[in-house]
Amino acid sequence: MTIAERVRAVEAEVEAACARAGRKRPAVTLVAVSKTRTADEVAAAARAGINDFGENRVQEAAAKIPQMREFLPRLRWHLVGHLQTNKVRPALELFDIIHSVDSPRLARELQARAEAADRRLEVLVEVNTSGEESKFGVEPGLVPALVDEVTACDRLDLNGLMTIGPGWAVTDPEASRPCFRLLRELRDDARARTGLPLPHLSMGMSSDFIIGIEEGATIIRVGTALFGPRP
Repeated sequence: MTIAERVRAVEAEVEAACARAGRKRPAVTLVAVSKTRTADEVAAAARAGINDFGENRVQEAAAKIPQMREFLPRLRWHLVGHLQTNKVRPALELFDIIHSVDSPRLARELQARAEAADRRLEVLVEVNTSGEESKFGVEPGLVPALVDEVTACDRLDLNGLMTIGPGWAVTDPEASRPCFRLLRELRDDARARTGLPLPHLSMGMSSDFIIGIEEGATIIRVGTALFGPRP
């Protein structure tokens, strides 16, 4: 299949999942995760109608994003991978939204750099809902404290939470359902406690985005299903 054909196939799955869940298709943003993909592959996805792209590494994004000028300002760039504090400054220059705020230290560094650059930044708090040691993200019990830390930063717009399903969800998508439900509950608790709208739940990838939509995802992060298996 071509990338354009894959985009159409994924769009059909998303639309069907939204219909089954009683949701409208515009309620879910499809982010094409373009980690390790070439600029030509990204361009093909953009021509097929993708507007949002996710990158995992700042250095890779810095080489790729400038090659997408023909599609500006339509494209939005999401940092969906772990962000080290020493990469915050270039990240602010490249990305529209950071999905992976997972510590007070990172929140404070983002605040300082955003203030220095005189800009506001959309962010999501990343939560480790599966309990896997290999995963980044704040522990569920520490979400309230981190939400308070982020909301105290006047240059950061906290728009919700993000999580990744367990590793075995690649072959058993249902394994992600408890994680996604937990994220939604944590978001709802934070919304009630802070009074903030916190509109976004970023959850669901190629193997489990349908489960994500069923559990309320507003952002799904899809790579392989759009671009095909990595070489």
